[in-house]
Amino acid sequence: MPTPFPELIRRFDVSGPRYTSYPTADRFVEAFTPDQFVQALEQRRSGAAAMVLPLSLYVHIPFCESLCYYCACNKIITKHHERGEAYLRYLSREVDLHTAHLGLGQTVSQLHLGGGTPTFLSDSELRELMAMLRRSFTLAPGGEYSIEVDPRTVDATRLATLAELGFNRLSFGVQDFDPVVQKAVHRVQPAEQVFALVASARQLGFESINVDLIYGLPQQTPESFDRTLAQVNELRPDRIALYAYAHLPERFKPQRRIMTAELPTADAKVSMLSRSLAAFQNAGYVYVGMDHFALPNDSLAVAKRQGRLHRNFQGYSTQPDCDLLGLGVSAIGRIGATYSQNAKTLEEYYDHLDQGRLPVVRGLALTRDDLVRRAVIMALMCQGQLQYESIELAYLIDFKSYFAAELETLAGMEDQGLVEVNDTGIQVTAMGWFFVRGVAMVFDRYLQADRTRARFSKII
Repeated sequence: MPTPFPELIRRFDVSGPRYTSYPTADRFVEAFTPDQFVQALEQRRSGAAAMVLPLSLYVHIPFCESLCYYCACNKIITKHHERGEAYLRYLSREVDLHTAHLGLGQTVSQLHLGGGTPTFLSDSELRELMAMLRRSFTLAPGGEYSIEVDPRTVDATRLATLAELGFNRLSFGVQDFDPVVQKAVHRVQPAEQVFALVASARQLGFESINVDLIYGLPQQTPESFDRTLAQVNELRPDRIALYAYAHLPERFKPQRRIMTAELPTADAKVSMLSRSLAAFQNAGYVYVGMDHFALPNDSLAVAKRQGRLHRNFQGYSTQPDCDLLGLGVSAIGRIGATYSQNAKTLEEYYDHLDQGRLPVVRGLALTRDDLVRRAVIMALMCQGQLQYESIELAYLIDFKSYFAAELETLAGMEDQGLVEVNDTGIQVTAMGWFFVRGVAMVFDRYLQADRTRARFSKII
């Protein structure tokens, strides 16, 4: 696959959504009520989908022991580990409220523990959490069961416990191996520690190991990041997620501790991205798309080759397009034609559950137009192509007339070699795959009506 030239990156790397959903989470409204969410749960319970399509579960653990200055996640900084015990009690209440409407024992094929720092919980608390989930749901053999791991919170013994509990995928937050950069973002973790943990994880038989990296952090230079890229290629994780740092101190308070003067220039960021794409491809990684790389034999790369990629709130997935239950403070879920999000503060989350109510505070019931556009955007984001006929048959529209304005806009991208458009469909080119978010944005009705995109990260 070709690597985009820096000039092409500069031209097309505008701000835009990540499309872990369509419509995107910033479109959720408080007018969406817990009653509407309950109705969606009960429709799933009584519908055919519950018998055929497995669930995906996301559990948000918000606690962290220390603050990483770049972080934009919903988290609570605390050294008081007893807070995890109380949180699990409320999670148990939330699970019970869900199963009251869904029924017990629905099959789950994908589980992801995110945060915060899921490994903030003790081994006994993680055992309690997994036992709670297994009492309420049926975890399918061969499913994807993943957990985000802060390398500073685990050792080989803890990794063995995670394997024993059924986790088969790990994601290590690395960001950068450079000690100067680590100090600047308040996340010091020696490379040797990460290398040792990855070696232990391989010995324990974890199916896939992911490493998260961020470019654009303070004190980074293209040359310093080259050294990190070389170390990551030596580490050779199964998957790599490479994110651009978005400096939004007015929205995310921790980022106010980062000195703007220490951030790399726009040109340096473009150089880091371009060099990263080349380094990973030269090392044999497949560019899955949208920040993600995988070794050719990893299930994510295999799914891309076979046209089986899917996308949910955790990003690219090999699991079929399925309902997602979001559990915990601020968690987002999708059931049927609805999206929902839980209360964002612990106090409000606890208050809803104390009153015996599901903690949903906002969401969206999708319109027919939303569903049509979601199908188009996800086909482009996951398969890099779509056939007009498949959308026409599923949604009873004439594609060319329904999307006449969008097809006209795509003509400009076709001139740049990013897409090929013909009488039967749209194909994203090998070069266009690096800019697939930009292609998807053409079909986003909300963006067409609202051109203020500053709240989004750059598209590659």
